Amino acid sequence: MEPNAARDAAAAIVARLRAAGHQAYFVGGCVRDLLLGRSPKDFDVATSATPDQVLTLFEETFAVGAHFGVVLVCSQEIVTEVATFRSDGAYSDGRHPDAVRFSTSPEEDAKRRDFTINGMMLDPADGSVLDMVGGMQDLNAGLIRAIGDPGERFAEDKLRMLRAVRFAARFSFDIEPATAKAIQRLAPAVSQVSSERVRDELNRMLTEGQARRAFEMLDATGLLAQVLPEVVRLKGVAQPPQYHPEGDVWVHTLLLLDGLPADCPSALAWGALLHDIGKPATFRVAPDRIRFDGHVETGVHIAEAICRRLRFPNYETEQILSLIANHMRFADVRKMKESTLKRFFRLEHFDQHLALHRLDCLASHGSLDLYDFARQRFEALPEAEVRPHLLLSGKDLIEAGYRPGPQFSQMLAMAEDAQLEGTIHSREQALALIRERWPRL
Repeated sequence: MEPNAARDAAAAIVARLRAAGHQAYFVGGCVRDLLLGRSPKDFDVATSATPDQVLTLFEETFAVGAHFGVVLVCSQEIVTEVATFRSDGAYSDGRHPDAVRFSTSPEEDAKRRDFTINGMMLDPADGSVLDMVGGMQDLNAGLIRAIGDPGERFAEDKLRMLRAVRFAARFSFDIEPATAKAIQRLAPAVSQVSSERVRDELNRMLTEGQARRAFEMLDATGLLAQVLPEVVRLKGVAQPPQYHPEGDVWVHTLLLLDGLPADCPSALAWGALLHDIGKPATFRVAPDRIRFDGHVETGVHIAEAICRRLRFPNYETEQILSLIANHMRFADVRKMKESTLKRFFRLEHFDQHLALHRLDCLASHGSLDLYDFARQRFEALPEAEVRPHLLLSGKDLIEAGYRPGPQFSQMLAMAEDAQLEGTIHSREQALALIRERWPRL
């Protein structure tokens, strides 16, 4: 969807509402982004019209949250959220207000929102800004400030504490001192937020281009110890300086996060965050150097528990675990047999494995020799050579007189390896190879 199309659709809704005698403005994140010179992903509208009036005015609508004053208005496949001005009652569940009272006052609506930079409204007709919470001042000062009493705002929805960190990281802002102190005081309450919402907020922090700053701020506010205590344990875990001159595992991980580009795949971002998560549990000082024997296997186990706790989809969990499980294999990439190398290249989303290895190297010794070798071989090998049509099947073995059994998998693997190595090229050659190893039918 083109940003201009989304803006035009929202502006048309505002005009229609005003023509019917209602107040209406752009509101929230789209106003903030426009004032920052960014392109909003979507546009929200706030209005004095009640949900019933909105439903009556527009043909294609969905009353997804009419109880809270929210109606979706559709126009040429563009969906715009239209919300009635309101004030909120208590938040017993820490997420939704127990009751809302619709209002005709934009100021009342602005004061129930989370942060000042998200509480401004904009008139799309003339570009004028309606700012009743000091959002413009904080936007210019680079501050994330809760509207009203920070403790009350965070008690209403504990996720707002994570959102404060995300906005501060994304825009390179600071968190206003009173707001930061409230987060530090209330950080344990973030455990009341659903795992899915925490996961989604962390995903955004990792993929918006400021992951390092986000995790440094999570740590400083005490939120990291609540949502990812396993990551806090990376701090102070020394590494062998000949391989990791940058410092301990926490510093190394922050350097990886610093290298993550905006909009990178979330699985890659989590792989970067968790690739060494097994090191604290496997740390030992050997006579020759610091060692982390088995840290990959331990890391996979810890990461799996994290993914389950945060309710990642199975496909994403599998990719994150694969990135962790295979990140040390690049050390042997020059010594791999051709068949082993090709099987390595078969890993799902191998480009992400390459990207993680590159980040890992740049965040430690800095040498990209193995990365360059693997990337060049991966890009040069045709898909037909990496995943060739197999010369031999179980049916072929049966026709050759072999009785099905456990040895079939060994036979087929042996034939495939030889095919990948390029030493055999036909069904007949594959069967001849099998007969050499298993001569008796």
